[in-house]
Amino acid sequence: MSGALKRLVPLFDRVLVKKAEALSKTKGGIVIPEKAQGKVLEGTVVAVGPGQRKEDGTHIPIAVKEGERVLLPEYGGTKVEVEENAEYFLYRETDILGKLN
Repeated sequence: MSGALKRLVPLFDRVLVKKAEALSKTKGGIVIPEKAQGKVLEGTVVAVGPGQRKEDGTHIPIAVKEGERVLLPEYGGTKVEVEENAEYFLYRETDILGKLN
């Protein structure tokens, strides 16, 4: 992880995700045009906040950890540009649909 990414720590129940790359070629070598490519609905968790805070001040732990692959909703998330040529998205924990093994 680069230095700029280490400085960005999500707050509360936020999760920083890097979306997977869309397939631009088939196994046979045919190039897929951008309009025909499907949306990328999975990504890798890069950073995780401490969790939602209860009334007594303790944190509710987050279910995902750094490095895990997650299933994302089609819409949502906040786009964050931390490094050049890399797009990251901030999601609430409740917006993430599931973990991929």
